Amino acid sequence: MAHSSRLENLLRAGQQGFLRDGLKGLEKESLRLDPDGRIAQTPHPAALGSALTHEWITTDYSEALIELITPPAASAEETLGFLGDIHAYVHQHLEGEILLATSMPIGLDGDDSIPIARYGRSNIGLMKQIYRRGLAHRYGRTMQSIAGVHFNYSINEALWPVLHDLEQPAAELSAFVSEAYFGIIRNIHRHGWLLIYLFGNSPAICKSFFSGRENLATRFAELDPETYYRPFATSLRMSDIGYRNDNQTSLDISFNALDDYIASLEAAIRQPYPPYERIGIKVDGEYRQLNANILQIENEYYSAIRPKQITFSGERPTLALRKRGVRYLELRALDLLGTEPAGVALDELRFLETFVLYCLLEASPPLSTEEKAECSRNSLTVACCGRGPALPLSRTGREVPLAQWAMEIVEHLEDIAAILDEGQAGTPYRNSVQRYRPACQEPELTASARVLRELRDNRETFAEFALRLSREHAKHWLAHRLDKDRLGRFAAEAEASWNRQMQIEAADRLSLDDFLSAYWQQA
Repeated sequence: MAHSSRLENLLRAGQQGFLRDGLKGLEKESLRLDPDGRIAQTPHPAALGSALTHEWITTDYSEALIELITPPAASAEETLGFLGDIHAYVHQHLEGEILLATSMPIGLDGDDSIPIARYGRSNIGLMKQIYRRGLAHRYGRTMQSIAGVHFNYSINEALWPVLHDLEQPAAELSAFVSEAYFGIIRNIHRHGWLLIYLFGNSPAICKSFFSGRENLATRFAELDPETYYRPFATSLRMSDIGYRNDNQTSLDISFNALDDYIASLEAAIRQPYPPYERIGIKVDGEYRQLNANILQIENEYYSAIRPKQITFSGERPTLALRKRGVRYLELRALDLLGTEPAGVALDELRFLETFVLYCLLEASPPLSTEEKAECSRNSLTVACCGRGPALPLSRTGREVPLAQWAMEIVEHLEDIAAILDEGQAGTPYRNSVQRYRPACQEPELTASARVLRELRDNRETFAEFALRLSREHAKHWLAHRLDKDRLGRFAAEAEASWNRQMQIEAADRLSLDDFLSAYWQQA
């Protein structure tokens, strides 16, 4: 059964049960639309609380791009249930607006139609807005309107001392934990294309996405007069028109150790970039961007997986990692599943957990610059062409059919799923792996293939398809009844979040210039 020495050690010691009960959380973005299906021009609803300080409801890039966050939970059912309750609460306060069901946007009318998020008049709130203004100057606003799901996962804390005792590394426990998380990160880079293949859900796109950038549309075929697509695409969100920036290809961010990761990321934040210097930083008294370097802050580096540590208000993420190590991982390569009211399925969450544990248990040698480039090419190939017949990928320089490699991974996942099912009622984890197994060999069973099939069968444009699903989901959540305690908890947090924002604004003593200077000088 065991495919790795780490798993063999756990099985031999009878300690495999500690693989269970890792904490799961979700961050789910959705574009707010007006009743006619256009991007909302209204502010973030005040009844939902402060986007700056609310624990569970905020905004991402745009004022219209709402982000829903669940607290960490050991149960996938609890995580998804909380996300559903947030949806229901939000829909009670949208006043006729709806949340877009798909990752790729509809209802855009060029960059100017996308309002940048606002977070009040505090220094930290203004900094967040300036960062987004910088993204607009650097990449345009349209790319930032794409939505997705982030899966946050932390290994069961009780597993770490067990592994440390079994493996007897030279590193002390805290350093060992960070090393193990970076091993997971490297393996997710190697194997994460499978998630894009299985859960990619954006093979088509509304033509309005290219408003003002019509030259980019030449890369696509026309599905109907209002829709572009790529015949074998799985995730245009993760393709060359989505969250990929050509200027970042020169970055050599290391995933081989925590210190190397921090050093390479901080170097990028300090590295001047002439095209951004031409934009200017502060022009006519107004900030256009936080700086003119290749990255304004750490979050500008677009990666499918990030090591995370809980940060204090205003604390730099790399400083939090340096001081307190890796706390959890943020898996960012997931499209919204448009057919699911919450944008994510329960079986998907179980599959993702099993996959992350597979990446923990498999050997994970250092990633060379060449292998990182190979991993990136594989992910891009799957995003653009993943359902192509007999599609080959590259594994350490050798071609291997996607289907063959996928089945190899799934066989390992089934063994891990069996461990996760121990003590459960039924076999939910094995069922989740088996649900997606057939798609590994039959591309027409993938989520992206179903989208294209539905568009053709219903003779819908992508915008019509997305709007229909969005309206169906709105009805679903408006009919979802929240229990009294949960409703009270959400209402109390909305009020408390406004109080926290006012306290932050009242406590500011520095000018914005001095605040930003102090931010960069943190040590």
